[in-house]
Amino acid sequence: MIPKREVATRNGQTYFVTSNTAERTPFFRHERWADLFVETLLSYRPAKYLLHDFTLMPDHFHALLTPATSLELAVQCVKGGFSFRARRAFAWKGEIWATGFSDHRIRDWDDCVVHRNYIARNPVKAGLVESELQYRYGAVSGAYSLDAFPQGLKPEVVSGESGAAEAAPFQSKNRY
Repeated sequence: MIPKREVATRNGQTYFVTSNTAERTPFFRHERWADLFVETLLSYRPAKYLLHDFTLMPDHFHALLTPATSLELAVQCVKGGFSFRARRAFAWKGEIWATGFSDHRIRDWDDCVVHRNYIARNPVKAGLVESELQYRYGAVSGAYSLDAFPQGLKPEVVSGESGAAEAAPFQSKNRY
């Protein structure tokens, strides 16, 4: 039995979201399609969501986002916004997206790191690049300005070598 999706309305929660293209069609192997998707993804910030991380694969995308309204509306903006733009730009008549999406609410900083690593390594695992830094359509490339993670996901204060409390690094450029 699939659990009922929790309603995510202005609750400040961050989510890992994945959505596939219709029939896993690799639309995003084409540079024009991929560029338009990234442009669309970035265009709804910050009005609809904060975008913390993403990668666009040939037939799906992954994103870490904090919705400004509901999670469903945030994903609808991405998928519907892209579909609208692609139909106009490429005169596409067919389906672009599979119905629905999967999501996971990020519980804490450690959970966030696990999902950021997954997002970063996905193009490498798929054999698209040798290093995640080489992948043009991933946030880890450094080519895109992203939103800071919510305060609630900051790591706890840790003890330094001297035993004194130090602030743990919030956003490290090194994901691992």
